[in-house]
Amino acid sequence: MVPYCSPALGQSVVSEKNPIRVFVTHTFETNADYHRVFEYLESSANFFYVNVGNADQVPGSGGKEAVKDELLKQIKLSEVVIVLAGMYREQRDWITFQMDAAEATDKPLVALEPFGGIEDVAPEIAQRADETVGWNERNIVDAIRRQARHEETTRWDVIDFP
Repeated sequence: MVPYCSPALGQSVVSEKNPIRVFVTHTFETNADYHRVFEYLESSANFFYVNVGNADQVPGSGGKEAVKDELLKQIKLSEVVIVLAGMYREQRDWITFQMDAAEATDKPLVALEPFGGIEDVAPEIAQRADETVGWNERNIVDAIRRQARHEETTRWDVIDFP
């Protein structure tokens, strides 16, 4: 899929017909943070994305190399990779592999802090990420837009006074 580029703006326009292709790091196992990311993305109005990762598509044979190949295939389809920093302690090798694959395929990395703020983002992730954000729907969506499509995401909050 080739993103639509507005000749006047020179930028890709995110729309329902041209969603941002997102990959979220995973290890083919159930993880609350993995599912939580999509809950946050779904709660954002006028944000269109497609999850190109498939945590349920674990290769049936081929061992570790087949898993790496499947992850690489999924990452190549993305425009941006969301790194779940909370998974790093238990899955250091797999998260590192996915960051390596993203960098090798020139995909930007958005690190998502561990949920609940109980630990810091590992320095290995913080140094490699193009951007690091906390668990806030607006911050996550804005980081994805900036990194995937280089969109200006300045928004103003409107405060109604009685």
